[in-house]
Amino acid sequence: MPYEPPPYLASLTLAEIAALVADRKLPPVEGWAPQIIGESHMVIAADGTWFHEGGVIRREAMVRAFAGLLTRDDAGHHWLVTPFEKLAIEVEDAAFIATDCVRADDALVFRLNTDDIVIAGPDHALRAAGTAEEPAAYLHVRRGCEARLNRSTWAQLADIALAEGAEANGWQITSQGKAFRLLP
Repeated sequence: MPYEPPPYLASLTLAEIAALVADRKLPPVEGWAPQIIGESHMVIAADGTWFHEGGVIRREAMVRAFAGLLTRDDAGHHWLVTPFEKLAIEVEDAAFIATDCVRADDALVFRLNTDDIVIAGPDHALRAAGTAEEPAAYLHVRRGCEARLNRSTWAQLADIALAEGAEANGWQITSQGKAFRLLP
């Protein structure tokens, strides 16, 4: 079956975005108890590129499939989980990259490098990191994994915040009733 990426975010209403999010079926990783623990020999580079044994994984469908199996434990270790195996995966910065951001009604909506759509809010917090001179922003995606906002997405978010007067209220922005600081 051919893959159809989600439509351009700016053309969608919040209800349409919520429907796309609800339609995404992820494997029930939380319910699996694999007996084999090992090493995947995979790395997710800081720019979001996936590698296996030093070679780039070029098939986007494989990256999307692996991303659906990804978890991060309380110690900060990333894992690919199947019903039979739990394999360590090295993540240089964040497991995902946020590549687009729009304001839809009262929500901030992000598209990831895997075409996942995440609506920031109580279940998907934005986190400011870095320094005032070199800020970084992260979005909780799922199962402990985060997406780092790339430079253009950070600029989109800053433009939205400026248009809404975030500078006057301590560089905060809200999404689905939850306020988030944009500077570390």
